[in-house]
Amino acid sequence: MAEPKDGKDSSSKLDRYDAYFETIQSRKKLPHSLQETLTDAFARIPASSFPKVPGGKVIEIDADTTVCHAVKVLSECNIMSAPVRNPGAGDSPDWKERYLGIIDYAAIILWVLESAELAAVAISASTATAAGIGAGAVGAIGAVALGVTGPAAIAGLTAAAVGAAVAGGVVADRGVGKDAPTAVDSLGNDFYKVILEEEPFRSTTVKTILNSYRWAPFLPVATDGSMLSVLLLLSKYRLRNVPVIEPGKPEVKNFITQSAVVQGLEECKGRDWFDCIAACPLSDLGLPFMSPDKVICIQSDELILEAFKLMRDDEIGGLPVVEGPKRKIVGNISIRDIRFLLLKRELFTNFRQLTVKDFMMTISSHENGKVMPPITCRSDATLGSVIHHLASKSVHRIYVVDNQDEGVVGVITLRDVISCFIYEPPNLFDVYFDTSIKEVLEK
Repeated sequence: MAEPKDGKDSSSKLDRYDAYFETIQSRKKLPHSLQETLTDAFARIPASSFPKVPGGKVIEIDADTTVCHAVKVLSECNIMSAPVRNPGAGDSPDWKERYLGIIDYAAIILWVLESAELAAVAISASTATAAGIGAGAVGAIGAVALGVTGPAAIAGLTAAAVGAAVAGGVVADRGVGKDAPTAVDSLGNDFYKVILEEEPFRSTTVKTILNSYRWAPFLPVATDGSMLSVLLLLSKYRLRNVPVIEPGKPEVKNFITQSAVVQGLEECKGRDWFDCIAACPLSDLGLPFMSPDKVICIQSDELILEAFKLMRDDEIGGLPVVEGPKRKIVGNISIRDIRFLLLKRELFTNFRQLTVKDFMMTISSHENGKVMPPITCRSDATLGSVIHHLASKSVHRIYVVDNQDEGVVGVITLRDVISCFIYEPPNLFDVYFDTSIKEVLEK
């Protein structure tokens, strides 16, 4: 369930998590006895029983690893994220010392694009600005498409971005008198080379970025912890993955994702408890949880960078691509798709002018000249059919459309599906999650 951020909302994150879950529980029309039975069952299942990641070993990335090498590791292992290990912690059994966070493939590329934008601002100002990174470049950032992530990012990434631009052959004189978008177009011609081959990007470490860019938190569950804790972290508390650690030992034993849990639910087909809930129409579970006017969409003729900016700003993993005032759905853009800006070199030369529609046409498989259709369902579908689509298509969301115009009226995410099977018993949060975990969740 995508939750647009409201700058006027002063409530804490934990308060918002509570509100989300309370809304779900109030709308579900399931017998309370069934919910209690399921919740109790998940509480008695140890996290160690969950199937291991492919290959049986969790890929970790050292904080001193360069960003370029981290991208290579993630790509070669076909994974979207990995725990970041603190080399200074040695074999410390304390996970808070050993791990710094979780690096995310999509977040790396957002950082890359943001750095290119900062370089463009500096280049477009003057030769002096490009060399000295004056306040003028920082002030111009407000007009840049992707913006920045904070004061630390402004100070650190501007210097790196301009250095890379000059090293890559986009000399400052070429940018004098040009606006930022034009400068970015010039930079785009050598974008791949600048980011992956030239200094200072070539030697920028993961740790350096971690100090100025917000990554996913590292919040583990012990091997003898319950699957209920895992499911709550993946649903109510909005984590996309949960590391599993063995108390007293430093290594991550497993890495449980939202997708893996939904795949596991699909494999429960035929069991009474699953079939009972899976047969329920979406309305009996209060799905979709979000009203039509709250669903964030992107028009197909808007820029692809605007789509990724919306996902970043609103902390959501995907957007329906729509056309016209009735919001007829024509596609889907996921935050994972941002990787194609790195993998498909032909996208770099025009990445600031690229529309959502053109982006989809470039990255998608085609059939009769058309982009693959989005995954949708009607409001009268059953939860079981939704789970089947999510699991079989390996997607993270399904869009609910009306019966007439194929207009988007709702979205159901992996988080929403997991939330349908559990509730949080009183005081469980205080019993299972210590103060340090609560502090991380609040950040």
